[in-house]
Amino acid sequence: MTIRNVNEFLAASQQKDASQDAFELESPHMLEVKLNGRVWAKAGSMVAYRGAVNFVRQGMLEQGLGNLLKKAVSGEGTRLMKMEGQGRVYLADRGKKILLLRLAGESIVVNGNDVLAFEDGISNEITMMRKVAGMLSGGLFNIRLSGRGIVAISCHYEPLALPVKPGQAVFTDPNSTVAWSGSLTPDVVANISLGTLIGRGSGESIQLKFSGTGWVVVQPYEEVYMQRQG
Repeated sequence: MTIRNVNEFLAASQQKDASQDAFELESPHMLEVKLNGRVWAKAGSMVAYRGAVNFVRQGMLEQGLGNLLKKAVSGEGTRLMKMEGQGRVYLADRGKKILLLRLAGESIVVNGNDVLAFEDGISNEITMMRKVAGMLSGGLFNIRLSGRGIVAISCHYEPLALPVKPGQAVFTDPNSTVAWSGSLTPDVVANISLGTLIGRGSGESIQLKFSGTGWVVVQPYEEVYMQRQG
């Protein structure tokens, strides 16, 4: 372990401005948002800020009536907040690795628990997987992000992106699935023999099947999603 004096530590740990983009990684686990207007972020993800910044919890109708109804039916959803003003905001999500993706008019679907932040020009829509929600104790909801701008998503450890090609379906554990291309609509399949062998509580007995052309990102970790009450 390297021992540094205070000045050496500060020099190595201080904020870096290596990009002109609104989103910049200060470390693999810390996101800096150069705020000049409005950005959406996961509620509770702010760890520090400076400047004139207001944090406002997303209103019930701001997600649109369709999203509101889906949240009411499923009892699920992701809590977002608006960060408005001018300044620097630093975001993190339980030490998870942060990935930055630039959308140029396309759509991606992200596990709702893994959405960290996105620029104001990105539209969001909650998508439900009722069959998975009924089979897994915590359920599963996703957010479709579309438009132009930068999206920050989080994952545990190093992610793996798997290509999906015609005739070459990819099967994933729902609890390890982080995101996939908007061109794909996964099917929910149940491995009855595996479920009988290891019990209903195991995520491996329920899988997502991705077919067509696109990609899917998985993490080397099975995350447990707690269903929100009320």
